[in-house]
Amino acid sequence: MHAKTLTLVIFSFFVSGTVLAQQPNTSTAEDSLNNNSGKSSLLTNTTIGGYGNAFYQYNNNSKTARVDLERFVLFVGHKFSDKISFFSETELEDAKVNGGEPGGEITIEQAYLKFNLNPNQYIVAGLFLPRIGILNENHLPTTFNGNERNYVETLIIPATWRELGVGFYGRLNNFPINYSIGLMNGLSAGGFTHGTGIIDGRFEGRNATGTNLAVTGALQYYQSGFKAQLSGYYGGTVGIRKTEADSLGLNSGVFGTPVAMGEGDIQYNGQGFSVKILGSILSIKDADKINRAYASNTPKTAYGAYAEIGYDLLYRSNYGKANAPQLIVFVRDEKLDLNASIPSNGITDQTLNKNYVVAGLTYLPLRNVVVKGDVRLAHSGVQNPALIINPSPVALPYQTSNTLINLGIGYSF
Repeated sequence: MHAKTLTLVIFSFFVSGTVLAQQPNTSTAEDSLNNNSGKSSLLTNTTIGGYGNAFYQYNNNSKTARVDLERFVLFVGHKFSDKISFFSETELEDAKVNGGEPGGEITIEQAYLKFNLNPNQYIVAGLFLPRIGILNENHLPTTFNGNERNYVETLIIPATWRELGVGFYGRLNNFPINYSIGLMNGLSAGGFTHGTGIIDGRFEGRNATGTNLAVTGALQYYQSGFKAQLSGYYGGTVGIRKTEADSLGLNSGVFGTPVAMGEGDIQYNGQGFSVKILGSILSIKDADKINRAYASNTPKTAYGAYAEIGYDLLYRSNYGKANAPQLIVFVRDEKLDLNASIPSNGITDQTLNKNYVVAGLTYLPLRNVVVKGDVRLAHSGVQNPALIINPSPVALPYQTSNTLINLGIGYSF
């Protein structure tokens, strides 16, 4: 999908002004606690919920397949009063963690206090998910099509992206606009890894540096089922002491050696149709300094965009029924380049210039249970011989195209 085409599609949605659909309904324990809809007795003020997914994937190039319990997440929340609540999520990835062996991870995905100021404003403090993109705040397997999360919001916006800090959220009284702003710890440039964007520079609540910080912000416009958002991030990546930073040729301080990210998206749900369009760009202006210090081949810019359309084949037959089954047929086109521009001391890697076309079916017999099937057509640029170091003698030749077939299940409660 070309950038000009994506721009025209986004513009057409913004100027149409007539699209309407329904807001999502409360469907999990976390939603109920967030909406203060639980009962007031002490025995019911603590809420337990969760979500998870498992899938089978066949790789056409290697002629191999794998089966994985990708995520198992438990939510525990507590309502201390009408003003103060606690939210937490504990996640186990890949079902099992063995010491000294690769694979598997246990993480705290969220752990924060929420302070309600009034019906339109609240503050969160702790380990929380900033409002950036679509997936970061809405990542339950029952809320997105396809067995795997989209690549743009996994590699450009590293969802689920959580850090320690404070966030302020609100909505305007007389206009359909939500807003948020957050202050949190920054990233670590020393953790950046070639081919994964800023993913490995996150602290995710563990021993984060507090001398470099980041700010995030978002504006949302909503009208029934139509939502448009602009969000951004700006933060420092060097939290080490100044003498050490100087010796590495890096700028320290609150926003030293910064990372900037901007994102825009629109969503529409109505008459059985669902549409998602998102674009994001990442800028690391001092990538040359990071490469000189850590030899990580960090890019100056990376970008990604996708467009998805789906239709519920059961919409007309189930019109007006509560929690009716859905059978959604969808197609998504994703374009991303993690190596869009490089500093003078970087090495071009066209394998990071990727395009994915994903198509499939999403069946929800109930709102909180999903069965999925999808086919992913993947394409990338060619390998750069300068980046091939000590290749395995049994490694297959790099192929620029591949097909992945996925079947899976998911749930949330």
